[in-house]
Amino acid sequence: MREAGPERVGAAGGPPFGVAEVTGVSMVPTLLHGDQLFVHYGARLRPGAVAVLRHPLQQDLLIVKRLIERRDGGWWVLGDNPDAEGDSRVFGAVPPELVLGRVRGRYRPVTPGRQRSAWVVLSWLLSSVRPVWSDRSASRRLRAR
Repeated sequence: MREAGPERVGAAGGPPFGVAEVTGVSMVPTLLHGDQLFVHYGARLRPGAVAVLRHPLQQDLLIVKRLIERRDGGWWVLGDNPDAEGDSRVFGAVPPELVLGRVRGRYRPVTPGRQRSAWVVLSWLLSSVRPVWSDRSASRRLRAR
């Protein structure tokens, strides 16, 4: 994940909103490689929310995962793609101070070279700009496995 915003992401006194870019497939089908995210830093977190966090083993790397539940030691996080690695199944619970913000929405950039008629732009707006909702069943899915 690449950040496109303040140098000190999630720092106190910094801007409350920022933009980040998804790299990889760990959040497919919710998020795709190349999606741009609207991130609300310091937002209230709850199970099922999609969040941006620092990787617990490589803290200069930002990752995006779904918050499943609070456990001793922090948040249990999983990617929406069960076949992708790199979540709490590998590194355990994430300390709360490493969870930077909640993803509020995503948009998919316009395809380069595509015609930009009014119809194409309207079609892009309707399909590419969406909120990212919390999945209230996320913690129940984890317990059911």
